[in-house]
Amino acid sequence: MSTSETGGSVERVRAALLAAGHADTITQFPAGTRTAADAAAAVGCSVAQIAKSIVFRCGMRAAVIITSGANRVDQAKAEAALGMKLGRADADWVRHTTGFAIGGVAPVGHLGPPMLLLDQDLLALDPIWAAAGSPSHVFRTNAAELVRITGARVAAVRAEP
Repeated sequence: MSTSETGGSVERVRAALLAAGHADTITQFPAGTRTAADAAAAVGCSVAQIAKSIVFRCGMRAAVIITSGANRVDQAKAEAALGMKLGRADADWVRHTTGFAIGGVAPVGHLGPPMLLLDQDLLALDPIWAAAGSPSHVFRTNAAELVRITGARVAAVRAEP
């Protein structure tokens, strides 16, 4: 991804945050925040405090499940919460549909409005950090703010070990 594409994605997230009345808390970590473990190490928080966005296909629309970095998503639970079947989304489809590369998918600033679910486990954590449009940018928030600015439905989506 070129610097201009990265900059555009990050600026889309910044604009979405500000438009929703959320502070601009975007921070860049040049070493990268592509995975939840990378992001937690860069930020200095637990992996659980990373709000990772997992993208599924729901027809031609993206379904974004915002989950704790310590969790895996149970697809059947997510489908039940949304009332729809979900399919696998490859990297090209994610970029085309959301405007973000995998590793940088933010919960806000999408090209088109996704369906959104927020992992209820995030409600117990404060602060949390979410991708901000690139694999090296994150923003600080909390679960209540994410629900407010995204309109995400809260659901139990954690896969049991």
